[in-house]
Parts: sequence; structure tokens; C-alpha cells
Amino acid sequence: MPNEGSYEAALRRSNQIRDDLGANPDRYRVLTGDRPTGRLHLGHYFGTIKERVRLQDLGVSTSIIIADYQVITDRDTTEHVRDNVYNMVMDYLACGIDPARTMIFTHSAVPAANQLMLPFLSLVTETEMRRNPTVKAEQAASGHALTGLLLTYPVHQACDILFCKGNIVPVGRDQLPHIEMAARIARRFNERYGRVFPDVAGLLTSTPLIPGLDGRKMSKSYGNAISISMTPEETARLIRKSKTDSERTITFDPENRPGVSALLTTAGICTSRDPADIAAEIGGGGAGQLKQYVTQAVNDCFAPIRERRHQYEGDLDYVRDVIHDGNRRANEIATRTLDEVREVMGMVY
Repeated sequence: MPNEGSYEAALRRSNQIRDDLGANPDRYRVLTGDRPTGRLHLGHYFGTIKERVRLQDLGVSTSIIIADYQVITDRDTTEHVRDNVYNMVMDYLACGIDPARTMIFTHSAVPAANQLMLPFLSLVTETEMRRNPTVKAEQAASGHALTGLLLTYPVHQACDILFCKGNIVPVGRDQLPHIEMAARIARRFNERYGRVFPDVAGLLTSTPLIPGLDGRKMSKSYGNAISISMTPEETARLIRKSKTDSERTITFDPENRPGVSALLTTAGICTSRDPADIAAEIGGGGAGQLKQYVTQAVNDCFAPIRERRHQYEGDLDYVRDVIHDGNRRANEIATRTLDEVREVMGMVY
């Protein structure tokens, strides 16, 4: 029997939930989110957004937080936050997120949820926060000093999950420490004051890592990401500029040929084909033929999404209405939860 918090235990629990979701969607409440640090890309779409749409369509209660406050965990400016938020909502809507069934809201607009930080911080130790591997990795990537906000990042995420009584969070393996922190906080609060919060579990995603065009992780900061919002021409230009190698015959070999293999992986995900089969098909056609194939695969896959997105670009008032309505609903839920918290803590006067 693996220890609590081990990957094996988390995977077993995740599989149990996945098996039950179709039959009992009303048992679950999902919270997911993104930081508005730039445009959403193919990694976001295949890694998380498709799963959000699937859960929404199953009838699971779903919420998406746009974590604008968390931008400043590792950045010194909020200059482009508003524009990023609007573009993020347009991407969500174009990809199939339905605001009538999924609550979309912004972190900074829900003060009652953020107020949960005070009691939650009393339930964790400095050591527990410092040893979170995700926080360490994010600090190393940013090059910033360990600020109080970055140190308490997992507690912020616990507030996001628990204010709306979320009990499952779709995550990759590297994000499990955050879920374990939220589960620990919920359990300790319930034991100390009275049961308010649900048990929290991670719903482990099975989507393979989607590499950027250079073979590294797809990331806005690396400049190797194909954004959902790109035009077909911008997509073609970016793929054309991607680095491959001098070998003419196309083979799928991620370790020795990262650039070529990243392009093949992208094409494979967009066409639901095995990258090795695509490589065999192109064979001696070389990098030029490969890039043409990838461009066509991406543009064909995202054509309907981009068409819908273009419609939202022309109706910014609707986009704002979606955010305002989501914020209103989130505030109502957060206020009720905070009232429950104060009640069990004996802080109603």
C-alpha cells in the first residue's frame, strides 16, 4: 500500500474518479485555471482545455479561474494583463467552453475567496511551503528571489479550489504537490473547526507532453509556441522558421532529433496519427515537406476554433459580460463559503 501523497495512490484515486465521472457527474466539482501571462497555445489546448470541455459536456460542475493576481508571483509588471484576460476568454469560448455551464472568473475580483488565505496560512508550516517542488521549480525558472507571494502560491491555489468546494482538479504529475497541499488544508480545517470543505483529489491527465517547435517544453517565454489565436499565415511562418537538422530523411527520434520530432509530435496530435507513421510517410521528402505537412495539420485542426474566435474578437462587449457574470457568480459562492468558515470558527458577531 503506497504512502498517502505518493504518485501510485494519486493515480489509483484518479482512475477511480475517471471511471465514476460518466455515471455520476453530479458528485464532482472541478476547478481549473490559467495565469494570464500571454496567449494560450497548443499545449494549453491539448493539455487542459479539451479536458475541461469534456468534463463540462459530461455535466460536471466546472469553474475556470483566470489567476491575474498570480501573474505577479514571478513578474514585475501587469502591463498586459487586461488584454491577456480578454484574449484568454475568447480562446476558452472558441474552444467550446460554455459560460452557461462553466463559471469563468478572475482572481482579483473575488475578495471573499482571497480572504480564506488568513485561516489557511495558519494550517501549514513554513517548512511545508518551502519544500514544495513546484514552487522551487518556478522560482528557479523566474530567476526572482523567493517572495512571500511565491512561497504561499500553493495556499492561494487551495483558496481557489476550496472556496467553490472543488473536489477534483485536472493536473499533470508535476502539479500533484499543489493538490496535496489543498487536500491537507481542507482536512486540517475540518478537523480543527468543523467540516466545511470536501476531500480534494487530482484528476491526472493522460495527454502526452506537447513539445514546442524546438523540442523543449512549449512555452510563451521560449518563443516556440503556436498560439490558438494565430492566423494560418502566422502559423505557417512560425513553423517555417523552426530548426530541424541537416539529415534529409525524416525519422521520429526525440532524443537525437528534437526539432524534427517536435514537429512530428505536433502533427501527430493534430491528426490523431502516430508520429512515426507520419515520418515514414514523408521519408526522404526532407524538412520542407515535413513543415508543409505540419502547417496543414495545425491549420486544419484549428480552423473551426479560429473562425469562432474571430467572431468573439468583434464582440468584446460579450466577452466582458462573460467575465462580469462569472465574477458575480463566484462572489456569491465565495461569500457563502466565507460565512460558513466564520461560523464554524466562532467569528460571527
